[in-house]
Amino acid sequence: MQNPSEMVAPHVRDGMTVLEPGPGMGFFTLEMARRVGPSGRVVAVDIQPRMLAALDRRARKAGLADRIELRLAQPDSMPLDGLDGAVDFVLACFMVHELPNQARFFSQVAAAMTPGGSLLLVEPAGHVKPPDFDEELKVAADAGLVLAGRPSIGHSRAALLKKA
Repeated sequence: MQNPSEMVAPHVRDGMTVLEPGPGMGFFTLEMARRVGPSGRVVAVDIQPRMLAALDRRARKAGLADRIELRLAQPDSMPLDGLDGAVDFVLACFMVHELPNQARFFSQVAAAMTPGGSLLLVEPAGHVKPPDFDEELKVAADAGLVLAGRPSIGHSRAALLKKA
């Protein structure tokens, strides 16, 4: 449904540290790994070991495994140790609405982000209604993330958030 290159191109550059919670099998991960180059990295965090294993296989096949760091999360917490203030960009695509504690998620992400770092929040329009998306934005704001734009992404509700 989405074109990974078009979606991440405005946000991901060479040398960046990128965080992708809920990468699944790596639909966006591989494209972001190409864009960060050999001096950057993508930290992919998922609660499903099978998804991480599939992503690892795909990354190895694409020759990008050395740019992707896989981390296994718990349902209520992401293992972000060593990332405090280091993440330049976060892609949260079609996953925040499924979290049991959105406040904890946004707090953890904000702590990992660099000042001026950005988070692209994308939710499926069919599952996440406007009031629910507005509530996600409020929870993100409570964590210190400021709305910087509303990109148009097909069949989705999207917001670009920045860390002040």
